[in-house]
Amino acid sequence: MSDVSQSRAVPTSGLDRYFGLSAHGSTVPREIRAGITTFLTMSYILFVNPQVLSTAIHVPNAFVQLLMTTAIAAAFGCLVMGLIARYPFAQAPGMGLNAFFAFTVVQGMKIPWQTALGAVFISGVLFVLLSVLGARQAIVQAIPNSLKFAITGGIGAFLAFLGLKNAGIVVANPATLVGLGSLTAAPVWLALLGLIITAVLMTRRVTGAILWGILATTVIGILTHAAVYAGGANGALRPFPGFDGSFLGIFGTPIWPSELVGQLDIGGALGLGLLSVVFTFFFVDFFDATGTLTGLSQRAGFLDENGNMPRARRLFAMDGLAAMFGSFMGTSTTTAYVESAAGIGEGGRTGITAVTVGVLFLLSMFLWPLAAAIPGAATAPALILVGALMMEGVRHVDWDDISEGLPAFLTIIAMPLTFSIANGVSLGVISYCAIKLLSGRWRQVSPILYGVAALLLIRYIWLMGG
Repeated sequence: MSDVSQSRAVPTSGLDRYFGLSAHGSTVPREIRAGITTFLTMSYILFVNPQVLSTAIHVPNAFVQLLMTTAIAAAFGCLVMGLIARYPFAQAPGMGLNAFFAFTVVQGMKIPWQTALGAVFISGVLFVLLSVLGARQAIVQAIPNSLKFAITGGIGAFLAFLGLKNAGIVVANPATLVGLGSLTAAPVWLALLGLIITAVLMTRRVTGAILWGILATTVIGILTHAAVYAGGANGALRPFPGFDGSFLGIFGTPIWPSELVGQLDIGGALGLGLLSVVFTFFFVDFFDATGTLTGLSQRAGFLDENGNMPRARRLFAMDGLAAMFGSFMGTSTTTAYVESAAGIGEGGRTGITAVTVGVLFLLSMFLWPLAAAIPGAATAPALILVGALMMEGVRHVDWDDISEGLPAFLTIIAMPLTFSIANGVSLGVISYCAIKLLSGRWRQVSPILYGVAALLLIRYIWLMGG
């Protein structure tokens, strides 16, 4: 071993010993730089999550309160991941899960948002219990890779559809169900322009491309007097209200989200009729978060020769704890972010990276006046692009095997077409088990997955029975 390698392996301080800086060949400045990089790549959630959840959660000053609770939940998730699990993985309210919360559970199923938060909390409890018991790995192994990739891809398609819908690019059509919106409408052309700008920034590998794309699109909307802001006469859109020359404040004192904190209804979520909702929250985030954490660990070099990661139970438990805390604060499921890979690429290897992200989320609470200038047309491109990124794993599906390809396709296509992530997951699992069973390939399916499929069938039978 060289002298340099030996010096790296010897801790030089208590901070070094706790986080393993020398063991990972890293330094505090490098970890902080990695944390800043990760924050810039995922900070768009501060604008997008309130946009999505405010369609279902109706409280005074909803957008600002949701921005506050998003920042607090993200900060908590990052801090426990960094300080307790000691991994460089950042957490925040998850895209896709917030859409499921708002559009499927609250708006579609007419479930009060307080009860939906209770379902998120229960799913977080299940995460922690399964993580502590070590059962999480067994359940993950029961799900075939084709369905894991399809679930992520389907959520991506659902998010993209939401972005297109929110911008008015895709509209309802009585003859064909959906159609193309008016390209001359301000939200449409602004969203399309923002989509191109953000895509170019991402292609040029600009750090924080999605965030800069949102801000650039907003500035264009303000300077062009585009009618993309709510509050016009008879519900019409209007230009930015501060364009008359009045000062647009950027900094402000944080507002405590008093209308959201502690409003979750756990008792209501424990009702028999909501077991499917709890299961779906658990199921979707379980595999999304587990896949994300495993992939990030592999990229960072944390996995051993058997594919296992150190402190795995603690790592997964912190994921569940963040979901529980987030629901208490008033937001949908908090989960690990794949954007953490940006910080890992910058050399982040310890919990200091995640702690840095958490601190930056807390500081962002002082920028809440800036959020008032962000129109939905500026966040729609973020939904579309995040959706496109989530489709990446679909290429790993074995499309030549119809018993693998068809369930994956049903999972992906059903989510946007039925406007329900739950339906996509259910159709994928049920069809996978049915095709394998009836084609004589039943041994390829885990008994655990057959049990899951049976529960989903019972759910649909229950719904058909009224």
